[in-house]
Amino acid sequence: MDRDAHPDTVLHYFEECAAGKFEPHTSLYVIDELEDAPKEKREKMIALMERYNIKVMTASDETDNLARKYIAEGALPQGSLADASHIAATTINDLDMIISLNFRHIVKDKTIKRTAAINSFLGNKSIEISTPMEVIDHEKSRYHLGRDTRDSSQN
Repeated sequence: MDRDAHPDTVLHYFEECAAGKFEPHTSLYVIDELEDAPKEKREKMIALMERYNIKVMTASDETDNLARKYIAEGALPQGSLADASHIAATTINDLDMIISLNFRHIVKDKTIKRTAAINSFLGNKSIEISTPMEVIDHEKSRYHLGRDTRDSSQN
C-alpha cells in the first residue's frame, strides 16, 4: 500500500476537514511536543490548528496509564511516550481514528496491531490508524496511489 506524504494529499485532507468530512483533533501531548520543534514547524502547525479549528484533547491520568501500558506491552518503543499518549488520548476520548504521517511510531503495522489488541483486552474501542492518503476522497485528488492522474499513460 502506498502511503503518500505528498503535500497535495495533506492539503486535500485539510480541505475535507474544512468541508466537514472529518472533525480534526489533536492532543495536548502533540502540543507539548511542538515546544521542542523548530520555530518554523511549530508556527506552521499552530496556524493549521487555528485555520481548521482543530480541537485539543486534554491530558488525563487514564490516558497516561494507557500510554504506559502500550509501551510496556511493546506496541511502541521506550522513549515514544508522547506518541503513545496521543494514541491513548484518541482511545480514551472515544474517537474513531488517528490520521497521521508519523511513520516512525504511529502509522506502523506493529503499533496498529498491538494497540488494537491492548484496547480490545482492556475493553476499549479499537481505533483506526491511517494516513491522509488512505482516507481522502480520491475522486477529488490528482494523486491516487502515488500516480498523477493527469498522466493518462499510467491509468
